[in-house]
Amino acid sequence: MDSGLNILVIEDHDLLRAVVVETLSAQGHRVAALESVEAVESHTATDRYDLVVLDLQLPGEDGLSYAQRLRRHQPGIGIIMMTARGLTQEKCAGYESGADIYLTKPVEPDELCAAAQAVGRRVRQATQFAAPCLDRQRMTLTGTDGIAIPLSSLEARMLSALILAPGQRLENWQLVELLGKSVDAYSKAALELHIVRLRKKLGQLGEASAHAHSIQAIRGWGYQLCVPLVLA
Repeated sequence: MDSGLNILVIEDHDLLRAVVVETLSAQGHRVAALESVEAVESHTATDRYDLVVLDLQLPGEDGLSYAQRLRRHQPGIGIIMMTARGLTQEKCAGYESGADIYLTKPVEPDELCAAAQAVGRRVRQATQFAAPCLDRQRMTLTGTDGIAIPLSSLEARMLSALILAPGQRLENWQLVELLGKSVDAYSKAALELHIVRLRKKLGQLGEASAHAHSIQAIRGWGYQLCVPLVLA
């Protein structure tokens, strides 16, 4: 199994950025590096990475603000903060903003590599064992990679009902009522259209959910959810 991580380094000091990249690359990790949050958002997508190594004192948006946004949109990603700020309240602010590990500069190469390995284990284990999550309040479906997929209110309601139903099965009339429609006036084809859209959203979670049977039709009866999902 490939033990290397996909790592993004955000550091505005050119020499330090190069040293961090060299140090982590020597451990078998795949490392990209940019000098600011704005450069990241212009040139790459963070969903490609397992771990972000982040300086706090950056030009433009600072590291604390970016860590908060990153953790909100990708809950499963690893975040290591590296900074010269070493006061206790500053470290606490870093952890509250989403850091897994807070390192005070100057950072020894061995400590950085050990921190990356520790966070990498957490990220890989979470990806291996966690189930995708439906957040009913935010109306998002978040995969094990931490990427949040937006849902409509109807989609969130239908998925929630399927998750909570006995055997994760609902009859056609139950689903129609969830849509706020009359059972007598609503067609099977119209209901199937909603199911197809839900399958497409589930398909964005990855291979385990991508097939056409993530929500399976039970002939003459209703539908069953056939992939693991949890509610937030």
